[in-house]
Amino acid sequence: MGPYDGDMAFDRITVDPERMGGVPCIRDLRVTVSMVLGQLAGGKTVDEVLDEYPYLERDDIRAALEYAAAVVNEREVRVARPA
Repeated sequence: MGPYDGDMAFDRITVDPERMGGVPCIRDLRVTVSMVLGQLAGGKTVDEVLDEYPYLERDDIRAALEYAAAVVNEREVRVARPA
């Protein structure tokens, strides 16, 4: 994946007011973007996070990081709607 260009849709990031209080989640799972970021910030490696949450994929973690970078830059980001 390339750098965020403002036109990228974050289709691995979902926001559903009925799930996790509308907090951005990974693929409509009950795993929040902030949980993934917190694990990484706490010193876990990507592989350790993937081992702990086997239903996550490497691209999910990359999407969480890219989403966080876009939000910090105060860009409007599009997320997937739950199915």
